[in-house]
Amino acid sequence: MARIALVDDDRNILTSVAMTLEAEGFEVETYNDGQSAYDAFTRKMPDMAVLDIKMPRMDGMDLLQRIRQKTSMPVIFLTSKDDEIDEVLGLRMGADDYVKKPFSQRLLVERIRALLRRQEAIATGEVAVTEETKIMERGQLRMDPLRHSVTWKGLDVSLTVTEFMLLQALAQRPGFVKSRDQLMDVAYDDQVYVDDRTIDSHIKRLRKKMRSVDDEFSAIETLYGIGYRYNEA
Repeated sequence: MARIALVDDDRNILTSVAMTLEAEGFEVETYNDGQSAYDAFTRKMPDMAVLDIKMPRMDGMDLLQRIRQKTSMPVIFLTSKDDEIDEVLGLRMGADDYVKKPFSQRLLVERIRALLRRQEAIATGEVAVTEETKIMERGQLRMDPLRHSVTWKGLDVSLTVTEFMLLQALAQRPGFVKSRDQLMDVAYDDQVYVDDRTIDSHIKRLRKKMRSVDDEFSAIETLYGIGYRYNEA
């Protein structure tokens, strides 16, 4: 049973979403501010967190930043319909997905299940029964799907579930272009709609993480209007 942490200062959202998730078989923990959630997370991390952005004591951005220092667990942001800048910033900081308020609880459940399936697939090596389960080495890059580990030039790089799957999809065929639509298919289930900006934000975050261990990292190339390509050094 997956443990889901809901963090939102709107008690109506906490109550209704928690009831829905519990009915779906999840174990749910609720917090009405970021500081309370962070204090609980330092004792025991949940399997996934669903965070509001604007909260008292510690907002969702600050909480996400602290979470990412400790874990790559999936994180979904809840955003207001006018929070487009916050959505992009959140994805660049390491969120895996976002859902706009007001939202369909069925949609949120589907996105939670999709992220948990992808995380489980990576953890168990069941991403596929072919090449995707094997350790992959591409020049200075080494990826181990069974351990969800990535190294560049021998240095560890901590990636979220989404970032890992996007890098894996690009690096499997160096020199070949992956369109944004193809990358969406890799990162999200068919029933989940995301736009081009979401993929672009994940790629920017991925590049930033790779450059944190090598400021000359340039293996992921943007082909404007087409997509992305991994170039093996």
